[in-house]
Amino acid sequence: MAVVLLPSLLAAEAGGRSRFEVEVESVEDALRALPVANLVFDERGELRPLVNVYVDGVDVRDRDGLATKLADGETIRLVAAIAGGQAGRLMRNSAAAGGAPDQAGQRGRSAARSSATYRGRTG
Repeated sequence: MAVVLLPSLLAAEAGGRSRFEVEVESVEDALRALPVANLVFDERGELRPLVNVYVDGVDVRDRDGLATKLADGETIRLVAAIAGGQAGRLMRNSAAAGGAPDQAGQRGRSAARSSATYRGRTG
């Protein structure tokens, strides 16, 4: 079993839960099992820009990416990268994909910021 830890902005979208225990084989399977998978992956099924993923402190880009196999007891941590003008566009894309910003749109923008970059793109 692996543990997935969410940043507070994604945890708010997951009903306040920041920790999930999952029985899966890979990092991708673990992320797709989350109730906020639509905020982690885009409409093409790719990891959203500005989402960084670490397994036991090691960036998955330094391992086998999302295909990284998990050993029992490993911890996956999603870390939000923050970039300038990306947030508004990501929020609109997130909302179109089923994410629901609050009336002021603040939670949606924050969730968009917490959708991090796997490919190292910023700005």
